[in-house]
Amino acid sequence: MMLTPARPHRLPSPFRASKPLVMAIVLALTASIAHHEAQAQSGELTGKEVVDATCSKCHATGAQGAPKIGDRQAWSKRSSQGLSALTDHALKGIRQMPAHGGSPNLTDLEIKRAITYMVNRSGGKWIEPISRKTPPASRTGEEIVKAQCIKCHKDGVRGAPKIGDRDAWIPRLKDGLDSTVRSAMKGHGGMPARGGMADLTDSELRSAVIYLFRGPDPAK
Repeated sequence: MMLTPARPHRLPSPFRASKPLVMAIVLALTASIAHHEAQAQSGELTGKEVVDATCSKCHATGAQGAPKIGDRQAWSKRSSQGLSALTDHALKGIRQMPAHGGSPNLTDLEIKRAITYMVNRSGGKWIEPISRKTPPASRTGEEIVKAQCIKCHKDGVRGAPKIGDRDAWIPRLKDGLDSTVRSAMKGHGGMPARGGMADLTDSELRSAVIYLFRGPDPAK
């Protein structure tokens, strides 16, 4: 008895005739993944790291009259003064807070980042300062997806393509990765601009799109 050879897997219409395009997309994404995962990590502390290590001692609970993180009313009064004024207060010390928040090894930039972080966790929309010499470590695509994108892309809420569903993602990537990233920046359909994370950098957003297409690493 002759066995009929298994029919090769075909992409759903209208992409059956565009296999070279699909391979090009996959290769481009693979190269992007390697590039982003190879980026060096920064030696400077992020705002969150400074707050967790130092500022939270008072600002997490409002001890000694410190504005509590999350208290919009208390922080709105401070944030209206601007980052420069708040940084000057923190560097010199104000009321019960010692200079540099009691951590003299913190750089001015790290102090600014910590202030920005606390303002943003209290209703603000500030952009964390970046050093040109040592930019803060970017969040990985996996971190971003698990923190935000998973809310819709895990189960395909409101038609969102599911994580790792390449058949669903390929049509959205047919004009190239950059085009898809730009669409995510502006918002598309039911998705708000930058997926609802206003502080995402373009590079981080790109990494998130790559992860959404690729899906989790099965080896992990």
